[in-house]
Amino acid sequence: MPTAAAATALSFCISSQAPSSSAASTSQQLNIHLATKPKSVLQNHPLYSPTHANLSFQIKEKILCLEIMGVDSGKALSLNPSLHSASLDSIHSIIYFLQSKGIQQKDLPRIFGMCPKVLTSDIKTDLDPVFNFLSQDLRVPEHNFRKVVNKCPRLLASSARDQLKPALFYLQRLGFKDKEALAYRDPVLLVSNVEHTLIPKLKYFETIGLSKAEAVVMVLRCPALFTFSVENNFKPKFEYFVEQMKRKLEELKEFPQYFAFSLEKRIKPRHIEAVENGVKLSLPDLLKSTDKEFSELIKRSGGR
Repeated sequence: MPTAAAATALSFCISSQAPSSSAASTSQQLNIHLATKPKSVLQNHPLYSPTHANLSFQIKEKILCLEIMGVDSGKALSLNPSLHSASLDSIHSIIYFLQSKGIQQKDLPRIFGMCPKVLTSDIKTDLDPVFNFLSQDLRVPEHNFRKVVNKCPRLLASSARDQLKPALFYLQRLGFKDKEALAYRDPVLLVSNVEHTLIPKLKYFETIGLSKAEAVVMVLRCPALFTFSVENNFKPKFEYFVEQMKRKLEELKEFPQYFAFSLEKRIKPRHIEAVENGVKLSLPDLLKSTDKEFSELIKRSGGR
């Protein structure tokens, strides 16, 4: 976002009590901004109607503030109805609080776009505890707050007490001892519900014949497994693994990254090509190699 636009957006957020002479200007800017949007977008805008000119100056200024920052105000207002009554002072406070923690203006569109709930958070009871969690529980230095938040903006919309700390405790019990890895590489695990997300995925691996200990080893080797869907990822890929590839569980235990590859774009075509050439490759060779490397492997293995 250009610097000028950022400054304009921030000035709107800061000015909750604008002089009446600026109201017409803001109204005009909003009308021009909305006029540039596709008709379908306008019709779906929570605050848009043919009489949107009658909206209060405060509401128009709020929409303009969000839009100039690069945030889809319609989506934000739809996902977070509390924004309708939020004051510009409160939005301004959120922005400055985040900036005091190292978050930059250019980060805000993505953060607020993904988590509009943050715009109406309470700094003391919602946001402060999250940054305290990053500092005290994950040992993230203040100058790295931005890196972690940008990796997973949902951290800011999660309760430190009810979500982040329980998830960290559970993951540590499983064997995730590297807090730095959790903070910088896999923070999405911390915003995953323990009972409804993490535990069911571990239990799925037990249903296919792995012991709990073996399932734990798999997720420790490939934490991304906790981010995949049982129905849309695990089940169809395991079915293909067993029924078409005729492979054994031992191979999955050695290479749990199998589930990270696309079934249609990588697993199936590579398997079919290997079969057609009468070649049997290990899962890592079959899936991790580039297209060029894969072709060379087929040739070296006596492929037709």
